[in-house]
Amino acid sequence: MKSNQQTPSINRGLVYVLFAAIAWGTGGAVAAMLYKNSEIGPIAVSFWRFAIGALLLATLALIISLRRGNSTIFDLIRYKWGQLLFLGSGLAIYQTAYFGAVQQSGLAVATIVTLGLGPILIAIGSHLTTTERINRSGVLTIAFSLVGLVLLTGGDDIGAQPIQGITLALLSAIGYAGVTLMTRAMGRNNSTDQFNVTLLGIIIGTFFLLPFAFLEGVTPTAGDFLYNVSLLGYLGLVPTALAYVLFNIGLTSIRATTASIIVLIEPVTAALIAVLFLGERLAILGVVGTIILLLSVIFLALGERNVIKVITK
Repeated sequence: MKSNQQTPSINRGLVYVLFAAIAWGTGGAVAAMLYKNSEIGPIAVSFWRFAIGALLLATLALIISLRRGNSTIFDLIRYKWGQLLFLGSGLAIYQTAYFGAVQQSGLAVATIVTLGLGPILIAIGSHLTTTERINRSGVLTIAFSLVGLVLLTGGDDIGAQPIQGITLALLSAIGYAGVTLMTRAMGRNNSTDQFNVTLLGIIIGTFFLLPFAFLEGVTPTAGDFLYNVSLLGYLGLVPTALAYVLFNIGLTSIRATTASIIVLIEPVTAALIAVLFLGERLAILGVVGTIILLLSVIFLALGERNVIKVITK
């Protein structure tokens, strides 16, 4: 089954993944505001952002299908249902595990373990399953990125249950790596429509989370109703529907390892939001970590085109 979707250029793929990372960074701040003001749990937050994102994407998909009159999405379900189940459940697991890790062990530990292990697991998985190779400069870039991540997030307190939090963060890192590698594999050689992959994956993730959300408590129990709805709506639109579509499309033109490093912009975005809008202060080591992360992303962006040319020769 071939898709009529055109693969974006490398530069556009980099921009798509960068936008997704920034959007996810804003999502973390919004989720923290929900936890504080509405007393809603991490599973319920994940469920609502997936449900709203799925509704928005499904509406857009319906409009597109009415205009084009094709059955691409039904062909996708028929031929790739196994991969879609993996993606949907993986999305639900790694997002919810990360939110749970933040609650149990604190933001610093959860972020370092999840986002720190992500590039390493993805690099190993890409080496074993695809033609993507990581050279010495790539290893150094990952190492510097991890140093920057530790410096950026190292000033937060450790939560009350660090062991449980670390376990959840490990689960989140494994799920994140698996979803990224599967998405990259499905989009390679322009073989799959990434919009429909994202839509179906989020729908599956929503149904996966539904029973657990009801057990935890699916509705906010405090705070202003319209305020909570607006925050959940933002989570569904920007860090979910829009960000995942762009991230998945971006993966069709750039390497999975490169994308995983660019995603480290997420904690940088969250830190900047905390400083600029939430009244928090960033320590000197955090500033150094931010600079290291930004330099790592710039280095990868500049070198991606040459790497792709070498790999595809």
